[in-house]
Order: sequence, then C-alpha cells, then structure tokens
Amino acid sequence: MRVLVVEDEVSLAETIRDGLAPKGFTVDLVHDGAEGLWQATETPYGAYDAVILDIMLPRLSGYEVCRQLRGRGVWTPVLMLTAKDGEYDQADALDLGADDYLIKPFSFVVLIARLRALIRRGAPERPAVLCAGDLSLDPAERRICRGDTPIAVTPREFALLEFLMRHRGQAVTKSAIIDNVWDAHFNGDPNIVEVYIGYLRKKIDHPFGRAAIETVRGAGYRINTDGG
Repeated sequence: MRVLVVEDEVSLAETIRDGLAPKGFTVDLVHDGAEGLWQATETPYGAYDAVILDIMLPRLSGYEVCRQLRGRGVWTPVLMLTAKDGEYDQADALDLGADDYLIKPFSFVVLIARLRALIRRGAPERPAVLCAGDLSLDPAERRICRGDTPIAVTPREFALLEFLMRHRGQAVTKSAIIDNVWDAHFNGDPNIVEVYIGYLRKKIDHPFGRAAIETVRGAGYRINTDGG
C-alpha cells in the first residue's frame, strides 16, 4: 500500500513514515503544498492508495491542494491532518473533497485504522460530467452546455458554476464560495459573489428562459437539480 504524505513538519512526516512502514505501507514524503500537488497528479494515477495531507502548508494550503486534485479529476482518497478542531474547518475540508480528517495530535492506531478504511473503500468513480437538467459542465474539457448549445464563460465563472454544481440542490454560503472559488485569504468585497452570480445568470439562464441559479434568502445560492 503506497501513501503520499504532504507535511511541512519534517520530523512529524518522518515519524508518520516510520510508523506506517512496519504496517506494510510504502510512504513518499513531500514538505510543501505545490510539491504535494505535483507528486499526486504527475505520479501515474492509481499509484497512491491514499494521500495524507496537512492543511497548513507552504506555497499551497492543504485546502487548495485538495481542491485542485478534485478539479483535475484525481480521486485518490485524502485524509486531512489539521491542528484546528473547529467544526467549520473540518466541514471545509470535507466540502473540498477530502474523505476524512484527523486532528493533531493523533493516535497512530487511529491513523492506521482510518487509512485502512479509506483504502478498503478505494477511490470511488465520480461523474465525468456534472449535470443539472440540460445544463452540463465537463471539468476535464472545461465545457459548459445547455442541451447542445455551448456557453462561453471566463475561468472564474467556470469555477463558480463548477462549485455550485458539485453541490447542486444544496444552498452554499457566500463565504464558502469565496473560500473555494477565490481563496481563504481573499480580502476583497464579498459582494463580488453577487456580481459573478449575475454574470452566470446572463449566460446560462436568461438566454434560455431558465432559472437554474436560485438565491436562498439568508443562506446563499443553489443550483436547481432540474437545471431551472
């Protein structure tokens, strides 16, 4: 069983490696987020049975690494390590595509048990194309269509619609959108979300007489599962 560990505390990373090796795991270590993303995506898909990913990393956070992995269609199970025990931090990790999380300091017995559980489940097949009625979004091809009609959008608009469609039928907050479509360190006006929602509506809804994107009062925005 081959595991990638992305952890910037070198001594902790080596401790994890030394603790997993006797249990039959082969462990590769990297110490920053950008290198971890490269390793997880450039290594032939399927080579890693799981990724252990710290959240607080140099260059790219664990949140961003996980988001980009899922955006590139890499579904290797991800176990997040975090020193934060807030429920919103844990929810953010799961919303971004992590499969499980573990709070530091942690027990090796629990770490190994959770790793084995993730590996038993494996990387589930995920839909190649996201659909809501006749509205479709293909992350790999970077293509959006209404039926057979292609729709041109900017990269930011694409990322926003992809995030909404990955949570179709669910209300997502402005803060969740900013953290996932912009980034957790965005310091601009949060009303930028409303601006981009307006841009999307003019492209995917108004020309087709639809209303796929709903405003949920007091909660945020939602994509209708039937595409409006």
